[in-house]
Amino acid sequence: MERDERATLGGASSLATDKGTDTIMALFEDRKKGQENKYARDRELAFKVTVRRNKLLGLWLAERMGKTGDDAEAYARAVVEADFNRPGDGDVVEKVMADIKAAGLDIDERKLRARMEALEGEARAQVRAE
Repeated sequence: MERDERATLGGASSLATDKGTDTIMALFEDRKKGQENKYARDRELAFKVTVRRNKLLGLWLAERMGKTGDDAEAYARAVVEADFNRPGDGDVVEKVMADIKAAGLDIDERKLRARMEALEGEARAQVRAE
């Protein structure tokens, strides 16, 4: 009988260890899901901020080019769409610098990038306020 009691106790101990392991694994899985969700939210926020920044940039440039109303909105959309060509800001800078040159505006790439940086802060504030 003593032997049966030890076997039962050993089994309970093993069961408790398995439950502890399961709990730890569940916690790790929850943490992993939380990290994945945070990453997805951060990427979505970054995307929205970039789109908003590019729209603001397009509207800013449209104003300097003398575009108003639907023409300004269409130009802003074209700037947003230019960003889907390649990763990074290079495609947007390339597009708007060509437009700036064609319009005869006195804006160099350094000024443009400084404006983009300022507009990114504004865009971030707008997106977070939504």
